[in-house]
Amino acid sequence: MNPMVAERSSSAPSSRGGIMDTIRAVMMAVVIVVVSGWLFIWVMAPTRVYGQIWLPKIRADTISTFFGTQGATILLYTFPMLFIAVLGSLYLHLGKNNFSAFAERYVRKTIDHTVLSLRDSSIKWVFSFINICFCLYLKQLISKGNKHKLAGIWRRPLIVKGLGIVSRIELAFLAMFIALLVWSFSTYLRISFAKITPLSAAANGEQVWESKLDSAAVRLGLAGNICLAFLFFPVTRGSSVLPLFGLTSEASVKYHIWIGHIAMTLFTAHGVCYVIYWAVTHQLSQMVKWDKTGVANVAGEIALLAGLAMWVTTFPRIRRKMFELFFYTHHLYIVFIIFFVFHVGIAYSCMMLPGFYLFLVDRFLRFLQSRRGVRLVSARVLPCEAVELNFSKSRGLSYTPTSIMFINVPGISKMQWHPFTISSSSNLEPEKLSVIIKSEGSWSKKMYQMLSSPNSSVDHLDVSIEGPYGPVSTDFRRHETIVMVSGGSGITPFISIIRDLIFLTETLKCKTPQILLIAAFKNSSDLTLLDLLLPISGTPNGFSNLNLQIQAYVTREKEPITDNQKTHPTTVWFKPKSSNAPISPILGPNSWLWLGAIISSTFVMFLLFLGILTRYYIYPIDHNTNRIYSYSRKAALSMLFICICIATTASAAFYWNKKKGSMEINQIKNMEGASPMASPGSWIYNADRELESLPQQSVVQSTNLHYGERPDLKRILLERKELSIGVLVCGPKKMRHEVASICASGLAENLHFESISFSW
Repeated sequence: MNPMVAERSSSAPSSRGGIMDTIRAVMMAVVIVVVSGWLFIWVMAPTRVYGQIWLPKIRADTISTFFGTQGATILLYTFPMLFIAVLGSLYLHLGKNNFSAFAERYVRKTIDHTVLSLRDSSIKWVFSFINICFCLYLKQLISKGNKHKLAGIWRRPLIVKGLGIVSRIELAFLAMFIALLVWSFSTYLRISFAKITPLSAAANGEQVWESKLDSAAVRLGLAGNICLAFLFFPVTRGSSVLPLFGLTSEASVKYHIWIGHIAMTLFTAHGVCYVIYWAVTHQLSQMVKWDKTGVANVAGEIALLAGLAMWVTTFPRIRRKMFELFFYTHHLYIVFIIFFVFHVGIAYSCMMLPGFYLFLVDRFLRFLQSRRGVRLVSARVLPCEAVELNFSKSRGLSYTPTSIMFINVPGISKMQWHPFTISSSSNLEPEKLSVIIKSEGSWSKKMYQMLSSPNSSVDHLDVSIEGPYGPVSTDFRRHETIVMVSGGSGITPFISIIRDLIFLTETLKCKTPQILLIAAFKNSSDLTLLDLLLPISGTPNGFSNLNLQIQAYVTREKEPITDNQKTHPTTVWFKPKSSNAPISPILGPNSWLWLGAIISSTFVMFLLFLGILTRYYIYPIDHNTNRIYSYSRKAALSMLFICICIATTASAAFYWNKKKGSMEINQIKNMEGASPMASPGSWIYNADRELESLPQQSVVQSTNLHYGERPDLKRILLERKELSIGVLVCGPKKMRHEVASICASGLAENLHFESISFSW
């Protein structure tokens, strides 16, 4: 072969990768500029410059017979974030395709280069509200493997009462967000109070303090609206915005909680102030007022009551004891949003529209996915009252370790959806997806009893799913050593990480970090969870090349129990239904590209419908005066158009990909394989058995058992001398706080903490 041809061939992938990286870098630069401008508008919105100079000029340039005064709000607030969502979808699509094509052809020779490129191109900095330049600097520091001391300081965890475990970066941006609210409220208040004089108050038949109370009530609502603009971004599970900032919806739920508490505090103060104002000015009749072309007070009161019902059930004591009440009450967000729009009008609501718009798209796609039955292949029942469900999946579905999936089993409850951490690896098990369910709540206990009962004759189980959802990419190889600390069922996300590392070391022959798994269990029966480190079948025989050490602690037993009854896992195999299909991506292998197309096309359709409605129906009546045509009717029509556009476009995309996928999926085959019948736990119960006879002997050989004691986490962590140690913890709150405190103490600069969330 011609050497020049060979050289060109070998350099082609890297050239294509370089072009893709350049394109994505340009796209990220555009994202930064647009987000910076959008945030800058929110900062400037309360000022006289914005309200008296910029906004009137923009409205004068954009007002038309098609969009009226609403056009300026759509341009300034709605369009930028929807543009970011579309651009983010394209950005993620290009990155995904580039990595996949590169990995398929050159993974065995260049896996190290691929992982490093993925690490360097991923966005590791968190969502910034104000200081974009500072975020860029943090991104550069974090993406280099945390070698810079400043990056380590900013990522170091803190335990804050009421917030839990947070990083200094998260605290900084929370402080910035609160500063934005304080700035906005104080600026609004200062400008409005300057206009209130004894003469102006007397002209309205009020005292000065009453006029100021009225003004303050309005400004509290305006500050609450800022929270509402950010509220739905963190809970959009299939978001293309969150991954741009290195976030997932699961990890971002806490931001939704923080913002929700602040928003409801402001809205409640807004409502209470108005009730007091109406009472002292003898205008309580205003409470039942619904203006045709003004603020609809009744709608605002209904929205506030719905918000209060949701807010009350979110407090930990109520949520933990009555989770179903919390879950069902939270669906009142629909009532809240609808009547909020009626309260302030659709034109003003466009300021808060982007987050909710993206949430609606995602929610409808999840609804479509949940209507499909998926094929459940088998269930592995463990003596520790845990069940591993094994689903069939298409090879086109890929997910990262620590991803979660929402599951509904109509045979147990048609309404309840529960999130579970995925324990399988899409690389190691390309045709199977597994989740582990521990029998702890009423729903999971019914599941376990259904499958473990000796008299059970279950040969099929109808299951619907939503997901998977997880980080776009993970890179656990950036550390020399990974220490995984788990408590009880917290071992679940570590199973997926270990399986993924098994794929790298056993199949691709890549070098992986040393792994120390510290697993604390209450009873010996829980040791059978270690069986799940290896899948049922079709995988390498253990982890001979993986440097894994397991330190397992049984805290409530001082010695092994010799009774070996019910120590063996059993497997239940299910018969397939013709209507069930393997789990596949919601929108096919090009999900990000389709998502961008849905968002852009629905928005264009909405603008088209809105323009036609305004130009040929509303404008001839109102002529852009906003004093004749009913605000509520316009809001209702606009919301209807949004729902129709999203439902039509998303359904077309979903069913197109469903039809295409069904043509490509081969006839469903039964998955074969035997279930491992032993574990370190059962080995303890039957010491006379030969170690070599155990199917899971690699797990046993890697495990050291400790009875009647808890792990000395401080000693274990501080004894590690590697330069870079990734510390992952998942389990009870007390354990997570203990590990976070050790990493935050500053006694070891080589410890890099990360709390892993999980669901059962």
